[in-house]
Amino acid sequence: MIIKIHPENPQPRLIKKASQTLQGGGIVVFPTDTKYAVGCDIFNKKAVEKLYQILHADKRKLFSVICTDFSELSKYAQIDNFAFKVMHHHLPGPYTFILAGRRILPKITLSKRKTIGLRMPDNKILLDLGKEYGGPILSAGIQGNNHGEHLDLWEVEKNLGHKIDLIIDGGLIPVADSSIIELIDDQVNIIREGKGDIGWFQ
Repeated sequence: MIIKIHPENPQPRLIKKASQTLQGGGIVVFPTDTKYAVGCDIFNKKAVEKLYQILHADKRKLFSVICTDFSELSKYAQIDNFAFKVMHHHLPGPYTFILAGRRILPKITLSKRKTIGLRMPDNKILLDLGKEYGGPILSAGIQGNNHGEHLDLWEVEKNLGHKIDLIIDGGLIPVADSSIIELIDDQVNIIREGKGDIGWFQ
C-alpha cells in the first residue's frame, strides 16, 4: 500500500498510520534526506529477520539505526562531549555516525567492535514519524536507480509490495549515500564521503 504524505506538512493521521504499522511489527518504506529506505522496529525480532530477507542481506551486514532526537541517540550509543558537539552541529543531516553502542541494543545491530551506525535524517516526514513512533528504527537504504535518479515507488510496490506493509510517498528524492563518520575516543575518521559537507571533518 502506498500513502502520499506531504513532505513539508505531514498529515498527522497518516503519520499515525505509519507509526502503528511499525508498532505492529510491520515493514515500512519511508523517505530520508539521501534516498528512500526500508525499516522496522529494531526490537521486533521477527520484523528484523523479515527486513534482512526482503533485502537478501547477510546477517553480518549492519543496518543503520534512525533516531529523532539526542536524548534517544544517547540511549543507544555512548556519546561523549566531543561526539555530542560534532553531532549537534551536523544533525539532522545526511550523515551516519559510527559510535560505541550500548548493551540495550540487539546484537544484530552491533559490529564486532560493538559499534553502531546512527542516523538523524533531515526529513520532516521521517522526523515526525520517529516522534510519533517513539523509538529507534532499524533502516537500510533502497538503492534502486543510479545515483542522482529518483526511486520508482510503484516499482518497489510491484516487486516487494507483498512483503512490505506500507510505502510512504514523500516526493522525489535523488538517490545518494550518507557520509559515514566514525567518532570513537575523540577521534574523527571519515569512512565514506557522501551527501553532506565533510570539510569540517578533514
